Formats: sequence, structure tokens, C-alpha cells
Amino acid sequence: MADCAIGNLPAMKTVVVLSGGPDAPAGFALPDGATVIAADAGAELGFALDLAVGDFDSISAETLAAIKHVERHPFDKDATDLELALAAAQRLEPARILVLGSPGGRLDHLLGSLLLLAADAYAGTQVDAQLGAAAVHVVRGERTLHGEPGELVSLFALHGPALGVVTEGLVYPLRGETLEPGTSRGLSNLFAAHEARISLERGVLLAVRPSGSVAAGS
Repeated sequence: MADCAIGNLPAMKTVVVLSGGPDAPAGFALPDGATVIAADAGAELGFALDLAVGDFDSISAETLAAIKHVERHPFDKDATDLELALAAAQRLEPARILVLGSPGGRLDHLLGSLLLLAADAYAGTQVDAQLGAAAVHVVRGERTLHGEPGELVSLFALHGPALGVVTEGLVYPLRGETLEPGTSRGLSNLFAAHEARISLERGVLLAVRPSGSVAAGS
């Protein structure tokens, strides 16, 4: 086992980041050709890895010994293992980053992870997450989401106001509106059809589907 980066593996269109367990979401299948990076305990999910990143305080010695490529960081660090794994994923210049993890565990970690997904560092990359039964999509500019009529979806502005928000295909449409952080204006909307188009002039939205799948959500 060597402490190294992912080396000369080619950049892939999709990078999957495994953010932790204890179990992978039921029925999840890796996208074809995806590069897989584990953030520490994500290595325990059982997927074949291209790289593991972290301080490795949350995985077994046996699991760590079986990983060919690792990027080791000290325990006392200024970023979470997920943030470090996302940075490693971004260095591959993917078209899409897909985070796979659990909605359980510490509330502060979950909140920090959701805020991280919408960070400016990933503004040029499509970012999605499957957190247990919930699908999360970062929306910048415009995105079309696929779901089931009647399915719940909530929109949250992060890191500042989301300006000029327009939705099509939702039961409660938004027509050029501003969503402010810290309000519930975008909570508990519903798919009116199998597709919903969301656009905004400025800012970033987090679209949360409590019973959604990333396989059908982008």
C-alpha cells in the first residue's frame, strides 16, 4: 500500500465519492465508467476503489491495507474527509460528481456536507448526492429533474439569495422569484409531471427529494 494520489488514471466523466456508511443506499449501482473515491469510512461500503482519501480513523486496518491508492491526511486538519475527497475528485475535472452516503450520523456533519455540495469550488461541475433514500441536486443556471408526479421536492437557497427562480413542472410554480436563505418558501413542493425544470439568474439552489433517486434525477 502506498500513500499516493490517483496517479495516471484517466479523468472520467463521472466521479463517485463515497462519504460513509454503514450501508450503501438500497439498489444503488455505480454509473458505467465512473471513477470511485472513498472519503475515509466510505471505503467500508464495499465498492471497488480507485482512491481513498482521509485520516483513516474510521475504517479497519484490514480495509485500509487492501486499498492500492490512498491520499493520507493528518487527524488534525482544517477540512472534513468529504471535503478532501471532493477536492481530489475535482482535480480530475469531471463533468459530474456524485456523492453517495447516509443521512444518519451526526447532524452537524450532515449540515456541513449539504453546504459543501453547493460550494463555489464545484460551480463548473454537476453535483448530485444520494443520501440514503433522499436525492440531492445542486442547481446553478438551469437543470431538469426527473421524478414521479406527486413526489416531494424542496428548494433551498444556499450561500446567499437565489435570484430569478423559475420552475416548470411543479405543482406550486415560482415565476422569477427570489429565494432567501433561512426561509421555508421553497419547502415541500411537488412534481406535477415526470419532469421539472428549475432555472435561476444568480445564486445556487439545493433541490432535495426525500424519496428520490439520482439515477432518475438529472
